[in-house]
Amino acid sequence: MSDLAAARARYVELISKRERISSTRLLEALGTVPRENFLAKGPWRIKTEAARNYRLTPDADPVHLQDNVLVAIDARRKLDTGLPSLWAHFIDLLDVGEKDRVVQIGCGLGYFSAVLSKIVGPKGRVQAIECDERLAARAATYLGAYRNVAVVHGDGCEDIGEPADVIIVHAGFSQPHPLWLRSLRPRGRLLVPLTQRDREGAALKITRKGRGFEAEAVQQIRIFPGQGRGLTALDDRVADWWQRASALAPLRFRGIAQGLPSDG
Repeated sequence: MSDLAAARARYVELISKRERISSTRLLEALGTVPRENFLAKGPWRIKTEAARNYRLTPDADPVHLQDNVLVAIDARRKLDTGLPSLWAHFIDLLDVGEKDRVVQIGCGLGYFSAVLSKIVGPKGRVQAIECDERLAARAATYLGAYRNVAVVHGDGCEDIGEPADVIIVHAGFSQPHPLWLRSLRPRGRLLVPLTQRDREGAALKITRKGRGFEAEAVQQIRIFPGQGRGLTALDDRVADWWQRASALAPLRFRGIAQGLPSDG
């Protein structure tokens, strides 16, 4: 086994044990999708989840990426790739399966789009939406060989195409967007980080159940803000309300009015 192959095996084992991953398709995808193919050429600026500052890898050997680290996409904006263990945990929690239609809002450079592509298989579909034109263009290039992935440069709050089994939001918002709820198929699942202006908040899993929805807070999170995310103190209070209410017990509702749950 080469050094890189061994590092990839350790990477998968680390994430599997840390997050107690149950999906074998997810673990297989993590082991076969080359993370280095979704980044600019190294050396790379990387940091652990707890670190404040980046460190530069000694060289461009992709073995340095086979770890649970953030990699800078744009260090000046504090825009990084997703933390592998965190998003693997979310994908597992959402029970993404073969033949599912998955929508990603904020796909970045496409690494997790490729992972999802492997999970859903040739009969599934991944719609990877990215509002940043340059990132979308790079993701489209990196994902060229993944035939079941469509990269779209657009606003995931305006149009996400056909109904989805799973919607994953990779940026912070103050509330779940009504479009995302309407677009869930029966028993569909939505993962959305609800954050305040300091980027801190909680990720909520929202499941469509019958004519309504059920929300539960599943993980504290710090994440880059989504395009159009509210910038006022009122938006912060809305995000805080969702976090507190869904942390106490599963929150059941029919729709959203003025940013908050509604039974109307």
